[in-house]
Amino acid sequence: MKKVLFILSAVAVLFTAQTTTAQKANDIVDIAVSVDDFSTLVTALKAADLVGALQGDGPFTVFAPVNAGFAKIDAATLSSLLEPANKEQLSAILTYHVVAGKIGAADVAAALKSGNGKAELTTLNGATLTAVSKDGGIFLIDSNGNYSKIAKTDVMASNGVIHIIEDVVMP
Repeated sequence: MKKVLFILSAVAVLFTAQTTTAQKANDIVDIAVSVDDFSTLVTALKAADLVGALQGDGPFTVFAPVNAGFAKIDAATLSSLLEPANKEQLSAILTYHVVAGKIGAADVAAALKSGNGKAELTTLNGATLTAVSKDGGIFLIDSNGNYSKIAKTDVMASNGVIHIIEDVVMP
């Protein structure tokens, strides 16, 4: 009987440990690392030393640009931003893509409806992104007036949500 209880206890401990590991593996950074089209974003997060922050409890809403969005930035400029000397500037750009709280697509749609097609979002760097409904889609307008289409919504993570965007937005 003691052997059976010991085996059941060991299995329960092992199952609990695996469940805890699986839950942790779904944070925003882990999801970004698992998607090939976020490789430039992951490189930038590492260069800006923001990986740990986005693995925190959150919740966070991340508007994550795909590699093609980063490719629209001049190569020399992007390379310069990834240098250690420009860590602060890169951090400001990346935190412009993050909003505190978990804001799903339904929340954005409700905010757009109540705001007559427009909703302002305060980012972690303190600046504002404006979400607008246009041409059957939802776009973000950055502080320079540039648009980025939200291509996919509600990629759920254990510490927030990711919305995939087509361009890098700039503060």
